[in-house]
Amino acid sequence: MAKRLVIAPLSPNNGASQLQQSFLPLLLYSTFFVKKKIRVSLAVLLGLGGGIGLAGAPASAQPASVNRSALSIIPQPVRLTAGSGSFAVTPATKIYVDPKNEELRRIGEVLSQDLQRAAGVQLPVVTAPSGRPGPGSIFLMLRQPLDSLGTEGYMLSVQPTQVVLAAGKPQGVFLGLQTIRQLLPTQRSAMAVRLPALEVVDKPRYQWRGMHLDVSRHFFPVEFVKRYIDYLARHKMNTFHWHLTDDQGWRIEIKKYPRLTSVGGWRDGTLIGHYTDQPHQFDNIRYGGFYTQEQIKEVVQYAQDRYITVVPEIEMPGHAVAALAAYPELSCTGGPFKVERLWGVFDDIFCAGNEQTFTFLQDVLTEVMPLFPGNIVHIGGDEAPKTRWHECPKCQARMKAENLRDEHELQSYFVQRIEKFVNSRGKSIIGWDEILEGGLAPNAAVMSWRGMEGGTMAARQQHNVVMTPGSHAYFDHAQGEASLEPLSFGGYLPLSKVYSFEPTPKELTAAEQQYILGAQANIWTEYIPTEQQVEYMAFPRMSALAEVLWTPARQRSWPDFQQRMQQQYRRYEAWGATYSRSAFNVRQQLALDPARRTTLVTLQTDAAGPQIMYTLDGSTPTAVSRVYTQPFPVSSSAVIKAASFEKGKLMGKVTTREVMMHKAFATPVTLTNEPNKSYKGTGPVTLVDGQKGSTNHADGQWLGFYGTDLVATLDLQKATEINTVTSTFLRAAGSGILLPTNVEVAVSEDGKTYRTVYSAPVPAQATQAKPTSSEVRADVQKTMARFIRITARNAQAVGASKPETWLFAGEIVVQ
Repeated sequence: MAKRLVIAPLSPNNGASQLQQSFLPLLLYSTFFVKKKIRVSLAVLLGLGGGIGLAGAPASAQPASVNRSALSIIPQPVRLTAGSGSFAVTPATKIYVDPKNEELRRIGEVLSQDLQRAAGVQLPVVTAPSGRPGPGSIFLMLRQPLDSLGTEGYMLSVQPTQVVLAAGKPQGVFLGLQTIRQLLPTQRSAMAVRLPALEVVDKPRYQWRGMHLDVSRHFFPVEFVKRYIDYLARHKMNTFHWHLTDDQGWRIEIKKYPRLTSVGGWRDGTLIGHYTDQPHQFDNIRYGGFYTQEQIKEVVQYAQDRYITVVPEIEMPGHAVAALAAYPELSCTGGPFKVERLWGVFDDIFCAGNEQTFTFLQDVLTEVMPLFPGNIVHIGGDEAPKTRWHECPKCQARMKAENLRDEHELQSYFVQRIEKFVNSRGKSIIGWDEILEGGLAPNAAVMSWRGMEGGTMAARQQHNVVMTPGSHAYFDHAQGEASLEPLSFGGYLPLSKVYSFEPTPKELTAAEQQYILGAQANIWTEYIPTEQQVEYMAFPRMSALAEVLWTPARQRSWPDFQQRMQQQYRRYEAWGATYSRSAFNVRQQLALDPARRTTLVTLQTDAAGPQIMYTLDGSTPTAVSRVYTQPFPVSSSAVIKAASFEKGKLMGKVTTREVMMHKAFATPVTLTNEPNKSYKGTGPVTLVDGQKGSTNHADGQWLGFYGTDLVATLDLQKATEINTVTSTFLRAAGSGILLPTNVEVAVSEDGKTYRTVYSAPVPAQATQAKPTSSEVRADVQKTMARFIRITARNAQAVGASKPETWLFAGEIVVQ
């Protein structure tokens, strides 16, 4: 009899008695062909035989001895109970399926192929007999009713004599197959393949478990899209959001409008480097591609065979330049336009006052919708500047005729009109959270990307929601330190942060929470030109997201997930997938202790297993360097380098942080103007914590002032002789971050009367290709002072009606 390994309620309201009724037909069916030993096991699993019930377990149940690597299942099942022994796959093993069910037969063939790769034996898939077959068989079956496990739930029992995978629907059997796949070895062995004995009762937490792929910025061939869908299936995901149109390329054939692909599918070059690099440079190489409708059907069928719904996205009213390049009459100005080579947001969007625009979009959707059997169409709705609409006579006339107060209500009119058309074809729309502005369309679902607020608002209005906040679900953001990662959009999203994602806001009532369908991660491809880089950005974070969306929140455990990921990395390698090893990089956290005037250093990785080694003198750590065991203080200048090792092998990249001790280190700082809430570091002390910022303005080491000056007063606590005051500033013109126009240093001994000891304009710099940090050094030889006030003037234009420029200030070093 199996013993308890993991036990938890299937759902808050499902007790054993409910599931006993649901599974009783399955249990009775098993008596015809399953030997007594497995029948007892099923009874235990269902809470019918005095063993483990779904509502709890006897107090005497003890954990079984389990090889954790053998049971490294991701996402973690709702209920997993380990048993004794294992099931051997031999040439005599057969895969039995319910008679007259082609879906189960197809799933059986997939399992047969998996076992052939793992064990080197081709197992036949045959119809389950009415009598009792011999031991050593695998059974895939459907039995009703299994209401408590829903469409996607399944139960799996692996015993030394039999394997039974059962569900109410074929989709559940397919999802259970993904669990079996993770019980197989990652590489073929000369030894017989054995599946560890266990029992699983499982179902997903959310109904929308998805991944997005942008093929507009960079185009990917059909075979890779299929491989991407396979990755989703292996992670028990069920939704593929296919971003098919944007300013940089229209990727789906529309037969009525051939210029959408012949013109809109190609651009005359692509940006080199990052958008923030100035001036912009392009490769001037013609780039593009598109999918024919037959290829779309092929991909959709491939996804359907894996129980994945494909949600197409046709952007409107914004992100439309590629379409306008093909049909400029759909714009407010009439063009001409070229398919964009640059990334970003553009003023030219579909004209909402032009009736031809709606005819065009309805024609497009009329061809798109039949290609995608799912009932959801994504219509974008994001980042649509109203500049052209504000100036367009047709748009203004539309607003007057429809009694619309502003352009936001005009966008709502636009979306609602499209929604009515889509609804008339039996489908529904979903859009980015901007579709909330001006009033949400009656039946629309919202995809919340600008944080969780939009989704929360929509749920309170009783609209369905898919959460995909940039903070936790934008996989185009870097997984490690930017300097150690491929060029990316920006931001920082390590594996651990993805795992911490909670899609259901706590502030919603229980009734409102029902509108949270689930979540997805997005891969925008401005800076992801290759298939290998898509995989690099997806893995391992897709595995973390899969567990967030499948496993009940109370059962998730970050340390346990880290352990299971060790086997998952080997699976990536077996798949031939490129994956990031950034989880093995050492993350250095430096916390200032002003009272002791020291810095506390904490080192950690997102990977389990490796040992962390470090140095303090700037030398590269090796397997025999200092071993990190716990946080330690640093009280003098140091260059900290750290890396993780496993069996003497370097597992990730070396990370570096520097601590500079100087006369103003850890001194009190007062700011006259508060920094912007998004760029406030650890507070004013960020300016004197001994750490210099990188060229990434969001690394936490910069204070950002939008349209205001830096006025910082340092208190050295006593009169001190100073010789130099060096202020650090960031310049990233592409992000609107400019150097100050002037820097002034004033000193005081009483904090009341100040005298200026340095004041000079900051020299204008030639246009630079990349963000850079610059230092302004004030030479004030042998000056006595207790208080030092640094004033840096923002480059904001005098008399400007609104802020336009940023000033980013970093470490102030006093020597």
